Amino acid sequence: MAKMVIDGALSDSSNAGTFNVINPATGDVVDTAPNASLDDVRRAIDSAEDAFKIWSETPVHVRARTLIKSSQIIRENRDELATLLTKEQGKPFFESKFEIGILSRLLEYYGGQGGRISGSYLPPVEKGRHHLVIKKPVGICGAIVPWNFPVLLMGYKIAPALIAGCTMIVKPASTTPLTDLRCVELINNAGVPKGVLNIVTGPGSIVGQELVENPKINKISFTGETKTGKQIMETSAANVKRITLELGGSDPMIVCDDADLDKALSAALWGRFLNCGQACIAVKRLFLFEKIAPIFKQKYVELVKTIKIGNGLEKGITMGPLNNPSQRESVESMVSEAVSSGAEILTGGSRPEGAEFDKGNFYLPTLLSNVSPDSRITTEECFGPALPIFVVKDLEEAVSRANDTIYGLGSSIWTKDINKVTYAMDKIEAGTVWVNMPFEVNVDVPFGGIKQSGLGRELGIEGLEAYLESRAIYIGSS
Repeated sequence: MAKMVIDGALSDSSNAGTFNVINPATGDVVDTAPNASLDDVRRAIDSAEDAFKIWSETPVHVRARTLIKSSQIIRENRDELATLLTKEQGKPFFESKFEIGILSRLLEYYGGQGGRISGSYLPPVEKGRHHLVIKKPVGICGAIVPWNFPVLLMGYKIAPALIAGCTMIVKPASTTPLTDLRCVELINNAGVPKGVLNIVTGPGSIVGQELVENPKINKISFTGETKTGKQIMETSAANVKRITLELGGSDPMIVCDDADLDKALSAALWGRFLNCGQACIAVKRLFLFEKIAPIFKQKYVELVKTIKIGNGLEKGITMGPLNNPSQRESVESMVSEAVSSGAEILTGGSRPEGAEFDKGNFYLPTLLSNVSPDSRITTEECFGPALPIFVVKDLEEAVSRANDTIYGLGSSIWTKDINKVTYAMDKIEAGTVWVNMPFEVNVDVPFGGIKQSGLGRELGIEGLEAYLESRAIYIGSS
């Protein structure tokens, strides 16, 4: 049985409760995890409170050294962690290995950013008066992590928090807690003082709710659906908690008639179907210029049919199952509703046939055309391997329709025309715009959304600043 980490020690639930973690490819139990009680959560919070008094005053170079060592230990255990991640999440092993590598990179990157924590001195406006701005850690933080990229997104939160001098309690998703538990255990083994980094498993109604409500928690960082983010905002307001929210997306991809179609096709393939389409920055609406639409759709269908579906631990698999049954049902419902409203299925649109798929949450990669702009797969976030394709006459129409959403996370444009590029950069409403490149997220560059896709930024220096407070110091003559 997997164990939580509270106050630096491996811990079971105080009420001895556990829950099963299911392999989404086979339906088998991977392991059990503790079902934390309210007392467990509060014990972790109290531990983080005690540890903050020491960790926040630990020299930043010592904190940095600990993060660098943590990075090395994660890298040394990469294959073990990737195997566990594939078993509980479903993604192919090569994707899991890449994700573990990103956690290592995040710890390394923020370990190297300790020297960037600095304030400023303002010239006196009159004789005998001095003004300083100093940086202080926000305090005790809660991280609520989703199941689609559980390790990577945990790293987005813990790495900048720890180098800033904050302490943290992580609440992983209940379908994917195992790899996060093991990673936190390894990070603690690297020399992080007890209580600095805790992880508590269990339902959001207990663990997540207590993190959001408890007045000792100074900041919440949450990645997940917009509906839950709004609830966190509302609850956090009672104690004026600092919050960072990375929420839903319905990212548009615009392919102009002068684009390099081979590169755009490759990007559309993995931009939609990486991690079985379960990514906030996945391509969720594809806009094609009229001139290239027929050939693009034809080639895209051919490419999608080359995707090999199956258990992510098997050799050659390029797409695994959806993480849980309800997620597959949601995708099926959206596709069915779109078809009943006149959409045409170009490929996919059903569960794969065969005994090897019967016990897993598999769904064929699906492309749809003639989709109504009012259908749920257009207006809501489709978190799975189904993509609506739209034909547009020009860039103005493409951008207008791309912006016709409550979301504003990512977007991309494919063109050789610099005028189209600058128009898109200026007009597309999104936190990130990719131009003629895949959907890359770089740890050096701030990441986040606008509109209902979120609040605040992770990664880069902005991600570190989110865990620091600026304090003004006025000094007069004695």
